[in-house]
Amino acid sequence: MTNWMPTLTANGKPRYIEIADAIAQDIQRGVLTSGDRLPPQRRLAEQLGLDFTTISRAYAEAARRGLVESHVGRGTFVRKAASAPAPAAPSPAAEQRRAVEQDLSMNLPPEPDDPALTAEMAAGLAALGPDLVGLLRYQATTGSPHDREVARGWLARRGIAAGLDQLAITPGAHATMLAILSNIASPGDRILCEAVTYPGIRSLCARLGLVLIGVAEDAEGILPEALDEAIRRHAPKALYLNPTLHNPTTRSLLPGRRRQIAEVLAHRRLALIEDDAYGFLRQPAAPGFADLLPGLVWHIAGLSKCIGAGLRLAFTVAPDSRSASLLAQTLRTTSVMASPLSTALVTRWIEAGTADRICAFVRSESTARQAIAADVLHGFDFDSDPQAFSLWLHLPAGLARADVMGRMSGRGIGLMPSDAFTVLGPPTESLRVCLGGPIRRDRLRDELMALTNALTRESWLG
Repeated sequence: MTNWMPTLTANGKPRYIEIADAIAQDIQRGVLTSGDRLPPQRRLAEQLGLDFTTISRAYAEAARRGLVESHVGRGTFVRKAASAPAPAAPSPAAEQRRAVEQDLSMNLPPEPDDPALTAEMAAGLAALGPDLVGLLRYQATTGSPHDREVARGWLARRGIAAGLDQLAITPGAHATMLAILSNIASPGDRILCEAVTYPGIRSLCARLGLVLIGVAEDAEGILPEALDEAIRRHAPKALYLNPTLHNPTTRSLLPGRRRQIAEVLAHRRLALIEDDAYGFLRQPAAPGFADLLPGLVWHIAGLSKCIGAGLRLAFTVAPDSRSASLLAQTLRTTSVMASPLSTALVTRWIEAGTADRICAFVRSESTARQAIAADVLHGFDFDSDPQAFSLWLHLPAGLARADVMGRMSGRGIGLMPSDAFTVLGPPTESLRVCLGGPIRRDRLRDELMALTNALTRESWLG
């Protein structure tokens, strides 16, 4: 029934709730029956004189109640089992003690706040309800064949080719790197990395008793000749790189430098652990290393930065099927499996296009926040990228990072000093400034203004 039209009244309810209520009532009265198609959202919005967003939220609310289901390219239909609809109820409010929890020491992506997008995300979660009991069971360590097939399609759009026998859905990048390092190295072995690198790899190597060695860099990344010398001198087990929107510098390795690094690794037959946490945010996409180094690359596409850290998932491509099997065995020992519930949600979001829209939001919001930072911090020295949600701030001469951290203590913006990132040489007077998280743009501007004040005050009373 594509000509269905709800009757709206001035009852004080939000319009999207009123439309969802109308769907429920018309199902109960028999006006809408199982399999009926609802009007396209844009057409209904025009007929009712409402915003498209309102209709999108209404359909998402109806899906949350189990009244309708949407199919990409086909439309929205009354569910087969909707003859006894769930009672109308507004969406529950967020639990505040959970809503305020955040870790400002992490590089947090901007959180979606578009009502249509968050409603779509919630509808995807609600749609898992009928499968909930099954999703609470123990399942395959590295994901079902269907989930891995969807993951492979997602990676292919990033330019990452993977056979199903190489691909694993793993419980986050950290757990994956822990398993990989456990397989390829023993206590006392050496791992190479950037001179300034992601703190997580430092913690993991320390936990496993591995020696992490920084490789000299220039403005374009690690130096190929320094890499070759480090391999010759230290006989490492692998090189770790975060090559796209690098944390903390926001730098992305250019194709020429990638090829030079790959040539050294190929010549020395050294494995590469490619931490691709930000790869899906970068447009145009930077090439991965797998094509340059067949049989030598562990590609870890974590979902924390591009979709959501709470999922604790990564799509991991092993160098070959044997390495993938060893990874699965180790993960079964250390983590048992990736969460089936999180995996099912991500699969649904990818298939519905929701994952793409989350990435697009993070990308566009990061660009907007970088513009705010460029305006407020004009005149200061920092490295940034329009698609990153952090920047690497170099402090004015004579100012110590400890002083700035003290002056900004208790503020609502995440700052991390260079000490956490530095592997080679003494830490510079630099800070990573996170622009993401639940903070909104107006508050971000206020916090950055406070930061400029901390950078320019000649004295501090403490």
